[in-house]
Amino acid sequence: MQTQTSQSESKPRRLVMKFGGTSVGSVQMLEQAASIVKSYQPEWPEIVVVVSAMSGVTDRLLESARLAVAGEAQKSRQAVADLQTHHNQTITALFAPEVAQTLMDEIAPFFEDLQAYCTSIEVLREITPRGLDAITSLGERINARVVSALLRRMGLNSQAVDATDLIVSDSNFQNAAPFMDATRKRVQKFLLPILTQGIIPVVTGFIAANEDGVTTTLGRGGSDYTASILGVCADADEVWTWTDVDGVLSADPRIVPEARVIPEISYAEVSELAYFGAKVLHPKTIRPIIDHNLPLWVKNTFNPQHPGTKIVAEANQNSGKVTGVTAIRNLSLVAVEGRGIIGVPGIAARTFSAVAEQGASVLMISQSSSEQSICFVIPSDKEAQVKASIEDQMALELARRDIDRVWTKPDVVIVSVVGAGLRHTPGLSAKIFTAMGRAGINVFAVAQGSSDCSVSLLVSAEEGDRAVRAIHQETVINGKEPLP
Repeated sequence: MQTQTSQSESKPRRLVMKFGGTSVGSVQMLEQAASIVKSYQPEWPEIVVVVSAMSGVTDRLLESARLAVAGEAQKSRQAVADLQTHHNQTITALFAPEVAQTLMDEIAPFFEDLQAYCTSIEVLREITPRGLDAITSLGERINARVVSALLRRMGLNSQAVDATDLIVSDSNFQNAAPFMDATRKRVQKFLLPILTQGIIPVVTGFIAANEDGVTTTLGRGGSDYTASILGVCADADEVWTWTDVDGVLSADPRIVPEARVIPEISYAEVSELAYFGAKVLHPKTIRPIIDHNLPLWVKNTFNPQHPGTKIVAEANQNSGKVTGVTAIRNLSLVAVEGRGIIGVPGIAARTFSAVAEQGASVLMISQSSSEQSICFVIPSDKEAQVKASIEDQMALELARRDIDRVWTKPDVVIVSVVGAGLRHTPGLSAKIFTAMGRAGINVFAVAQGSSDCSVSLLVSAEEGDRAVRAIHQETVINGKEPLP
């Protein structure tokens, strides 16, 4: 009896490549990115390319809208004109005159749309999250067409594809979440036939559309997220995200010059690093690929020969070792104190209900064992509203002195130490606090992540960088088994 060939054995190798803004931010880098795609095509017969807007373009799009809402009509129109000139100059430098003119004509309607949006904003003096998504999506729409044309110039068959035709999301404008089942159906119907024809689709990163076809965005820096969504829905073998560093680093090299590239890291570890401030990946990137065990690589467009970092389900060689040290800034500590709250049920629930009413994210929680205080960390821009909301919620307890006070401490930093199996690693806490003691740094609070991949410390903002350097030196550089 003849054995049927499995889908994984019969389909060609399929790769999703994402290029971030700095990787496509200039004439030179656009050519470099296209050359990278061409160099891997013999090895990967089916490649999906995901691109961000050119670096700085999204900020300039937002600026045109902000000028419009402020009533600065002339400056807003000039910002739109400058953006069009910037793209046209890039196109002129990349292509022969006839091709360049055709491409400039193709992208001209996007600038007309931008001007129309800005004119409406000038009249209304208001801009909605839905409007911001429509405006900020234009950078990716334009750049996808430029990159696709550049691939064609290099002899490859390519087509620009708007992710609004592929990724179906909810209507949470500015931070939409994808509906994976609906997206998979769209990808299988519209994207896979393009691949099977030998065409390289260049897909707009960062954007999607709700079920009514209205443009949404996946959150700032969401092109990584787009790549992982498409990787899963297109049944890709791997996803590669090209950026401006050699891989995932053990710390921010601007703070720690000795930071090292991590050759292999687990999904859980990189999720913690991304959540706690590491900029190499969008925090949501890992979500779609975890259940599919899809390998994700982080590589350097500026140094494509470097192997980069491989992100996998389990990175056993890291178990029990510190993988990285990172930090989140622009935070405030909020504390609720009082001897009267000992053993009183519901205080914590009411506290965090008051926080939720202000739409504030809680990044870290610590409670004294005597239950006399609850402290937590929130973004600084929510500090005043959250304090007032808690005081309003706890007005009776404050009047009765069950709660002594609600106080805040601005300008704090969470320093997070990340690594697989840290909870079960004897002596790690001693190393961390030895490093803090040697550096003379005071720690306000400590918390451990439930994933057992992170330990977090709260320090003052002025001591945040020194804390990262001290812990990195003690746990990574001076560790028994340093990274290669």
